[in-house]
Amino acid sequence: MTDSSATARPERHAEIAAGLAQVRSRIADACAQAGRDRADVTMIAVTKTYPASDVVALAGLGVTDMGENRDQEAAGKAAEVAAAGVRPRWHFIGQLQRNKARSVVRYADVVQSVDSVRLARALATASADREQPLDVLVQVSIDGDAARGGALPGSADPGAGLEPVAEAVAEASGLRLVGLMAVAPLGWEPERAFARLAEVADVFRGVHPGATALSAGMSGDFEIAIRYGATHVRVGSALLGMRSTLR
Repeated sequence: MTDSSATARPERHAEIAAGLAQVRSRIADACAQAGRDRADVTMIAVTKTYPASDVVALAGLGVTDMGENRDQEAAGKAAEVAAAGVRPRWHFIGQLQRNKARSVVRYADVVQSVDSVRLARALATASADREQPLDVLVQVSIDGDAARGGALPGSADPGAGLEPVAEAVAEASGLRLVGLMAVAPLGWEPERAFARLAEVADVFRGVHPGATALSAGMSGDFEIAIRYGATHVRVGSALLGMRSTLR
């Protein structure tokens, strides 16, 4: 039975259903144009700043994967959604401080933003008591600017090079290395960014053949990301509308 406080108003439910239909159509069209199987692309509904009632509505419409980027918001929202009898697959997609690792692993099924060996080790320690390993995607810095977050491809930096971070995840018993995540850098055309990411992913899979997930693309550019091999796209505003317009 659903908690009424986590139930969307009928008009809001209709808005979400319409947005979802449009996004699903866009994903299907992008897959067809890229010659890819639609089943190979998972949509992550980015629900940051949106209420738990939106998550419950999405789940009722068949969405299984939700994304959040701030632990302070996500922890409470996940608890509220669970109290409503809904248990989506939660993806933590924002930059994560090591001191939040213990909180995040209590509700997240996937952490997509691991970009340092120290963070990988903190998550491994925090995940020691989990029944199932925590799925991890290593965040890649496409432009090599470490200040923006992301492990550095081709770097031997023992703390933030892509391969040292990946190895730290792969060697941890409480973690499971499943792939890569990236955000197109500011000032880069999506085509350039995702083409570069595809090159990095191709090399990465040669070393880690089981790590096939590639999380890339958001509301405005996910068609291009799908063309370059994204297996997961992160969609917020195209799905749920601009937060400031919600009542």
